Parts: sequence; structure tokens; C-alpha cells
Amino acid sequence: MTYKPAFSITGTHIMEEDGKFFISQIENDCFRNAISSLYDFVVETNADCDMAYDWVCDQCDIDTFVADTWAWNMFYSVWESATEE
Repeated sequence: MTYKPAFSITGTHIMEEDGKFFISQIENDCFRNAISSLYDFVVETNADCDMAYDWVCDQCDIDTFVADTWAWNMFYSVWESATEE
């Protein structure tokens, strides 16, 4: 399986895998809100990557976003910034 980030014709962030498409979690308001709170969560709890990932999934009631390159990169960037504090 190869997942590739792409944009829909309307500019929506999507992921493509073997000719099938799904909308990225970064188009989900709940996900964006969780990411906006992630920095503070990590700083306050000293959360490792797994704990922070589980927290975001829990906040949005989603199972995973690992294959979603757009969402994963957004998450990891915030988590990494918070751990450098």
C-alpha cells in the first residue's frame, strides 16, 4: 500500500491509495482543534509521541491517522515542537 497526499479539484486535502481516495483528517474541525491544543497538552504532561497520538485520536473519536500523511505531518510537527521546550 502506498498512500500519497493530494488535493481534490476543489482544493480539499485528500489521500490517494491505489486509485481510491479519502479526505484527510486535517479537513476535520475536531482534528484541527485537537492539534491546536496538542502543544499545551504535550508541554503540561510531557507526553511521548504515542501518548500524544492516542490523545488526539481520543479527542476526535478516530481510530488512526497514521496513513494520512497530511494529518501525521501536522501532528508530528506540533508534537516535536512541544518536546523541544
